Amino acid sequence: MRVAFLLVPLLLVAACKDEPDFDARYDKAAKEIEARAKAMDADIAESEKAAAASGLSAPAKPANPPPSSGE
Repeated sequence: MRVAFLLVPLLLVAACKDEPDFDARYDKAAKEIEARAKAMDADIAESEKAAAASGLSAPAKPANPPPSSGE
């Protein structure tokens, strides 16, 4: 019984660890975003190379409507 009485506070102290501060969380999020962006850029470059190798042209630009006369 005494062991359980002493063990509970020790477990509570061990479970309470400091949360990372704002700067640490920001840096972690920035690194994750940068890694995702690099992966996206690599995927786009790979798709462009594959399209060029297969003879496909660059994607068509959207057509612009004629300018309005204001009438």
